[in-house]
Amino acid sequence: MSTRLGFEQALRHLQDDILVLGSMVDKQLDRSIEALKRLDTEAARRIAHDDIEVNRKRFQIEDRAIQLIATQQPMARDLRTIVAVLIIAEELERMGDYAEGIAKIILLHGDQPLLKPLIDIPRMAELAQDMLRRSLDAFLERDAVAARAIANEDDEVDALYNQVYRELLTYMFQDPTTFDRATWLLWVAHNLERFADRVTNICERVVFEVTGQMQEINTSKY
Repeated sequence: MSTRLGFEQALRHLQDDILVLGSMVDKQLDRSIEALKRLDTEAARRIAHDDIEVNRKRFQIEDRAIQLIATQQPMARDLRTIVAVLIIAEELERMGDYAEGIAKIILLHGDQPLLKPLIDIPRMAELAQDMLRRSLDAFLERDAVAARAIANEDDEVDALYNQVYRELLTYMFQDPTTFDRATWLLWVAHNLERFADRVTNICERVVFEVTGQMQEINTSKY
C-alpha cells in the first residue's frame, strides 16, 4: 500500500471514529432524558458510569490524530480535517458530560417526584439530537451549506430554554417549596441548551474544514 493510500485510510478511520463517538453521545443523551422522565436512579447511575467510555473514545481519537500529524506531515486540507477531528472529539466529549450531568440531577431527586410533567425539555433534547446527527453527516460529506443551516437551528433550542426558564421561575415565585426541584430542571434545560451550542461549534469546524475560513455562524444570541 502506498504512503498516500495508507494515509487516506487512516484519515477515514479517524472520521469513522468520530461517528462512533457521536453515536455514543447521542445514545447517552437519549438514555438520560428517558431516565429523567421516570426518575430511574439505576439507569442514571449506569449513564454516569458509561461516561468513562465516552472519555476513553475521545482520548483514543486524539492519540490517533496526533500520531497521524507526527508521522505523515499532512498537507493543508488534510491537516484541517485532522484538526477538525480533534476539536469535534473534544466537543462530543463535553456533550457527553452534559448527558452525565442530567443523570446526576436524577440522583439529586432522591424520592421526590418531578416538579411537573416534562414537555419542553424532551423537545429540546430531540432538537439537539437531530442537530447533532445532521452535523456529523455534514462533517462526513464536507457540506458547509448544511452546517450553516444546522447551526442556525440553535435558535429554536434557545427559545425553548427561555420558555422553560420563565415557567420554572414562576413555580419558584408562587411556591418557594418547589425551589430545589425547579432548579434541578433548570439545570437540565441549561445542559441541553449548551449541548446544542456545542453542535454549533461542530458546524463551525465543518465550515472551516471545507472553506478554510474560521468564523462564528450563528451570532443571533449575541
